[in-house]
Amino acid sequence: MGFYAKMSFKYFSQFSDSVSHYFTDLRTDLKKARIKLSVQEYLSIGIMTCFIIFVLVFPVLSMVFGFIFADPILAFVSSFSVSLGIILISVWIILNYPKIVTREKGKHIDNALPFAALYLSTVASSKLPLHKTFQIFSKFEYGELTDEIRSIVNDVDIFGLDINTALERAVDRSPSKSLKEMLWGILSTVRSGGDLSVYLKEVAKNSITEYRRQLYEFSHQLTIYIEIYLTSMVLGAIFFTILTTIISSIGGPTMPTSVITLQFLIIFIFMPMVSLLFIMLVRSSTPGGEG
Repeated sequence: MGFYAKMSFKYFSQFSDSVSHYFTDLRTDLKKARIKLSVQEYLSIGIMTCFIIFVLVFPVLSMVFGFIFADPILAFVSSFSVSLGIILISVWIILNYPKIVTREKGKHIDNALPFAALYLSTVASSKLPLHKTFQIFSKFEYGELTDEIRSIVNDVDIFGLDINTALERAVDRSPSKSLKEMLWGILSTVRSGGDLSVYLKEVAKNSITEYRRQLYEFSHQLTIYIEIYLTSMVLGAIFFTILTTIISSIGGPTMPTSVITLQFLIIFIFMPMVSLLFIMLVRSSTPGGEG
């Protein structure tokens, strides 16, 4: 553990241990996310983080609301309520962070699986033992998928497990449903004495077919996204600029200044933010792209 983790565990270990039984799924989530912390350690870090956030945010909000409201009681209640809301959001993020990491890992594995399965089937066609097949595969970089296969190899080489037990452990900790299904299929094929290369070729074929379907669907989604973006951002911005200019010409003497300020906020703040959100949306929905 690092210094922050040690300090958190020192002060909040007893409390985190007393509430850890309420978070039954957290141990599995930490394992799948490969966060090398116990439930008690992770909860202690979360409690320490929330405490620090409250200590920093509450005084700042108290000063801000003190300037806004003349009543000190109202300012105190407002700052405390907003601080409590920020803490609740922080708690939700901390508790769901392992799930978010697991989801991202699973997505990266699913993106690499069609091509990795094809390579595995090629190696398996040489009739090498499954352990040797995984050893060869673990030397190539397929991101998170390589880490999962490397863990299987380590279970066999370092911990002395047989390949079937190592596969069962890999299924339990895998963040990807598709990888779980493939590993279960490999395990069943090995136990039944089937041809592993034939099974992996079929997995690769189905995965690539699914990948092509996702690309086809994404091309149609992208067309809709572009139409929405062009309509709302480009045409909307032009219409807004023309409309506000006309309104300012028929308004009072203070109207032009207000319109210019509003146009500045829309063009230089709102539109770039919406464009950034649009880019993030496209990147997150791209098959094989970054999440």
